[in-house]
Amino acid sequence: MIELPPHLKERTRILQDGHASTGEFVLYWMHHAMRDHENPALDVARVAAATLGKPLVVWSGLAGEHPHNNDRHFTFILESAREVHSALTRDGICAAFFLPEDPSEPSPLRRLFRRAAFTVVEDFPVPPFPRWTDGLLDDASGPVVAVDGHCIVPMQLAGRRFDRAFKFRQAVGAEFDRRVGMQWPETSHRPREADGLELGEGLVDWAVPIPELVSRCRIDHSVGPVPDTPGGSAAGYGRWNRFLKEGLSGYARKRNDAGVPSPQGVSRMSAYLHYGCVSPMRLAREAAAAGGKGAEKYLDELFVWRELAHNYCYHTRGLRGLTALPDWALDTLEKHRDDPRDTYSAEAIERAGTGDELWNLAQTSLLRNGELHNNLRMTWGKKLVEWGRTPEEALAYLLDLNNRYALDGSDPNSYGGLLWCMGLFDRPFPPEKPVLGLLRPRSSAAHARRLDMEAYAQRIRTRFVRPTVAVIGAGISGLAAARTLQDNGCEVRLFDKGSRPGGRLASRADCDHGAQYFTARDPRFERWVRIWEEAGVVALWKGRLGAFENGTLTDKQGGPRRWVGTPTNNAVAGHLAADLHVVTGSTVRRVERSVSGWTVHAESESRSDFDALIVTVPQPQASSLMQASGLDQRLVPDARMHPCWTVVLRLEADHASEFDGVFVNDGPLSWIARNSSKPERPGEAVWVLQAGPKWSSAHLEDDPEAVATHLMQAGARVLGEPWPAVNDRFVHRWRYALGSADEFSGGAHYDAEHRLAFAGDWLNGGRVEGAWLSGIAAAGFLLRDQRLSAYPASQGSLFQT
Repeated sequence: MIELPPHLKERTRILQDGHASTGEFVLYWMHHAMRDHENPALDVARVAAATLGKPLVVWSGLAGEHPHNNDRHFTFILESAREVHSALTRDGICAAFFLPEDPSEPSPLRRLFRRAAFTVVEDFPVPPFPRWTDGLLDDASGPVVAVDGHCIVPMQLAGRRFDRAFKFRQAVGAEFDRRVGMQWPETSHRPREADGLELGEGLVDWAVPIPELVSRCRIDHSVGPVPDTPGGSAAGYGRWNRFLKEGLSGYARKRNDAGVPSPQGVSRMSAYLHYGCVSPMRLAREAAAAGGKGAEKYLDELFVWRELAHNYCYHTRGLRGLTALPDWALDTLEKHRDDPRDTYSAEAIERAGTGDELWNLAQTSLLRNGELHNNLRMTWGKKLVEWGRTPEEALAYLLDLNNRYALDGSDPNSYGGLLWCMGLFDRPFPPEKPVLGLLRPRSSAAHARRLDMEAYAQRIRTRFVRPTVAVIGAGISGLAAARTLQDNGCEVRLFDKGSRPGGRLASRADCDHGAQYFTARDPRFERWVRIWEEAGVVALWKGRLGAFENGTLTDKQGGPRRWVGTPTNNAVAGHLAADLHVVTGSTVRRVERSVSGWTVHAESESRSDFDALIVTVPQPQASSLMQASGLDQRLVPDARMHPCWTVVLRLEADHASEFDGVFVNDGPLSWIARNSSKPERPGEAVWVLQAGPKWSSAHLEDDPEAVATHLMQAGARVLGEPWPAVNDRFVHRWRYALGSADEFSGGAHYDAEHRLAFAGDWLNGGRVEGAWLSGIAAAGFLLRDQRLSAYPASQGSLFQT
């Protein structure tokens, strides 16, 4: 093994021993220590490379199916990596970042482990990194070491797990006191320069703007970047310097008041500590040098509570399960598992729509700002424990909401704080209480009384200014875009010519005459479908399906799960539009672009204060709108659109067919369905017939009654029996029913110069799922556009020091 100086050796664990004589380079896998200074893992890699006479490769990446891959985390990570990789490159170190469009694409990291003479990984003790690291060891051809670059006192020095702060302080406090004022020793080791190393494809070209890089990734674009919290050491230390100068002295008095504005109150350094953009050793050293009660309390939080959480995660497997809790907490939660409790839907919780005003503000802070004041996070978390229908659901809420939205999500300190809400690092608090049992209670009402709620709400909602956006078209794409933007703090207004939102999820009375069902193949859409299922908005359609081809009707086996809205498909659109400002029955005649933004001229109103515009109508209508507005029609992407004739039959008695839906591959029809077979539909004998695109195009201008007669005859041939007596029928021509099957890059199109986005299923492979993801992709373009977010003047320049 490599001989290391004592300050590095104490932080290093050997994961795999061996000889380092072969191999092309020393590899350092960097992910949560994204800095070129006071970085123990980087220093170990430097020593190893210099000792072995090898070049050093620093590898970062965003491959892997992490459950919370989204724009917020990706943007912060890429900003941090761009800065540190630039510094490493200037120092002669080969730095590469792997960014596949599909995060599930296998990473070249396995191949690099095989090629490396010596490998350094970060000792980061929370999922999924320990599992990922273990899975790579079999591929390593040389020694592999894990280095702790996150704690002031190395995690392995404690020797065992601690579950109470005072015990941890007693055991390790002297080590912290000894180190807190120390300068980090700089290493003089210089690796051999890398010449001509081939590291594979999919590596980031840092000349490409980060918003564009993120737009290419198949991730959750609904969670926008936080404009006033960019990644990187420069931004991190800029924030730290402001706090050191203006906030540290009052930290002990003000830290528990979430209403105190930054840089007073708390340091807001958690995101930069989580991703390792700043050195915890430097923060401790500079706080100690400042002195005073504020510094004393800050160091207590930085060391005792932060490093206690690291210690617990380091010695604990199964952090995502209840077994991570102490036995007394498990026992009391189990005892009160069946207690009556207030509950909310998952959607109400996620979108800050509960009956608790303070909790909603806290959740809004997570949604929009990517952070939650630490003292308020405890109250926020305790309410989730009370609202969860089971302890397992409560823990799932805690982890998912925090790790998805908070920039410090998935940090050991986050796990410590979230599990504290369920009893970790705490003791029993008798007497027993409903739901919580012996867990420490924490009243949100009492917390609200000691907080200036108006000031806190104002600070949360105006920390930075999001754009005002007009969305034309209130189908699924428009609704998805509008909800995403509104949840991220934008003011949004939708315009639609129809009498109600819905687009192709149209229903007439109790019958679906637009899209007949939808599937959820993409996990990003499936997650929301499950949430809507819980809310009673959608349900699985379990009808028996057949296929008609070459004159034969047979069972259609397998296929994806098929979902429908309840009691009609349009209920999904109604649900999505419930808290949005939708102007219906108002055709947009033209739009106008000026230096100050967009003006929308609709039949019912004209409004001129929009910063950006999203158009979600079908491609020919979008092109006509651009032409009517005197704008270049080439702004609209090309697409092929196809019509669909639809006939709805109300029969005196039901048809005898054993099938509830039939895919038709012969003749004029493409689809036949028994509407009453869908969940929560009336038992009336209602059938829907839809013609294929080729036939519909050829007969686009035919008389509707002639179309209905022809399609009824075709339907009877498919089902093998004539229709019973028809009480009523209606015919609808969808002129732009089906879009291009080709997926447009990113799922939507954005013209940054005009601040104009286009979305719709015609840009994303068709189907309801494609429409939803396209709308979110369009919103994501706007949220990533840094010109569309402004900082309130009261906060000054972002990089003020």
